[in-house]
Amino acid sequence: MTETRTVLLTGFEPFGGDSTNPSGDVARALNGETLECTAAGAGEADTTDAAAHATVIGRVLPVSFAASAAQLEQLAAKHRPDLIIALGLADGREAITPERVAINYADARIPDNDGAQPRDEPLDPTGPAAHFTGLPVKRIARALTDAGHPATVSLTAGSYVCNAVAYHLGAIAERRTQQTGTPTPAGFIHVPNWPADRLTPAIRLAIATTLANPTDLDEAGGSIH
Repeated sequence: MTETRTVLLTGFEPFGGDSTNPSGDVARALNGETLECTAAGAGEADTTDAAAHATVIGRVLPVSFAASAAQLEQLAAKHRPDLIIALGLADGREAITPERVAINYADARIPDNDGAQPRDEPLDPTGPAAHFTGLPVKRIARALTDAGHPATVSLTAGSYVCNAVAYHLGAIAERRTQQTGTPTPAGFIHVPNWPADRLTPAIRLAIATTLANPTDLDEAGGSIH
C-alpha cells in the first residue's frame, strides 16, 4: 500500500550582503512537489518505505539566531512532518555536505539579519553539548556522488545560524520522537553556491534516499570543512 508522507524542507533567506541564497531557492522550488520515494539510495535498501510518496513543504527561514529557531519550532508543530531537512549555504565548499553533528555553541563572524552577533555563547545553556543527525548522511553522500552530484559527509556545521538551526532541529526531532514513539529523521545539509536548478535535483534525491533507506551505511566517512 502506498502512503503519503510529509517532508519539511527549509532553506534560508539571503544574508551578508548577498541578494540570493540557493538554499532558500531550493526550498521554494520543491515546495508542493510530491516525490515517489523509490529505493534509489546507495547500498542495500531498507524497503520499508520504498513505496511511499512524499509531499514537500518548503519554507524559507530568516538568518536569525532567535527567529530561525522559533519559526522552525512553529513549522514542525504545524505540519508534523515525517522527515525534516534543513538546508544552508556553505559558500566556498565545492560539494553538497550532509552534516553529521551540530554543537551547542554560537560564535558569529558577522551579525545575523537581526543584528545579533553572539560570541562564544551556548545556544541552549541547559542543552547537551551536541546533537547528532538523524539522517543517513553517508548513504545520502554516496547516492548523490553516484548520481553525479559531488557530495561528502561533513563533521562541522560551523558556529553561525546554520549550526544553530541544525542544533535546534536535533532537539525538535528528539521531542517529536518522545511524543509520538516513532523516530522523526531530521538533519542539516550544507549546499555550495551553485544555481538552484543544479541543486534541486540533488536535494530531491537526498529526500528520496532518506525515505527509502532510513539506515546509514556501515562505513567510515566524514571530514572537517
